Amino acid sequence: MDRFQAMTAFVRVVDTGSFSAAARLLHVGQPAVSKTVAQLEDRLGVRLLNRSTHGLSPTEAGLRFYERATASLQEADEAELAARDASLGLSGRLRVSAATTFARLHVVPHLPRFLADHPELQVDMILDDRVIDLVAEGVDLSLRMGTLNDSGAVAQKLATGGRSLLATPAYLKRAGEPKRPADLADHQVIAGSQFVGAWAFTRDGTEVSVQVSGRARFSAAEGIRAAVLAGMGLTIASDWMFADEIASDVVKRVLTDWTLPSIDLWAVYPSGRLASAKARQFASFVQGALAGH
Repeated sequence: MDRFQAMTAFVRVVDTGSFSAAARLLHVGQPAVSKTVAQLEDRLGVRLLNRSTHGLSPTEAGLRFYERATASLQEADEAELAARDASLGLSGRLRVSAATTFARLHVVPHLPRFLADHPELQVDMILDDRVIDLVAEGVDLSLRMGTLNDSGAVAQKLATGGRSLLATPAYLKRAGEPKRPADLADHQVIAGSQFVGAWAFTRDGTEVSVQVSGRARFSAAEGIRAAVLAGMGLTIASDWMFADEIASDVVKRVLTDWTLPSIDLWAVYPSGRLASAKARQFASFVQGALAGH
């Protein structure tokens, strides 16, 4: 039994919670994973997993082994990279998840340069506005914006962006430009499907909240963006989302004497394991691209 293969199989089983999910990630059959873990338990002389109708969970010994095995596998990856010399570039497959609009505007245009620097690397971009399960999806790195709800997430802040109230000049000409937050009650706003109905603005230390409404809501940022550009109304969005349009005056910032909370971009890595060199380097690449490097 190959020790590293056995450790890899066990770690994937714990990460995903099942033999079948681990087998899919490892591209082998479920019986092979189950047999490998059973052989590992026999060799160690301890039970690593509790098996029940409700699923799999690590025993106390299994948790200790999982922590050490995860670190060992990561160190092996780092050792291989160092032995090959970083100048030869990264290799293998890197799975990255990101919000569709952000990736289309700020990641994909720079991707050819990253791939040219690392010709042995394959990048799978998973574009989805939902927050996905990194372990279950086999994702190495997720680019997320906003507040992280998972307190246990392994995360690194990459950048902080501004947020603005935006609309096209055509909409503002037709509906009138709001001069104060209260004026927004008379406007059509464009928001996401989870929008709760109020926007908050701050000036001179005073926060003002205003109830707003709109006839259309969208489950994805692409829809919000398209609706704003079609002149359907106003929205609050990150400046990243409309960077080119703001620069070319296709959309206009409104109520600029009021401020809105900024938004953070995070690199989020799967919990319970060290971030791979590939994931860290890609995160650094995105950080540099946003900074104009």
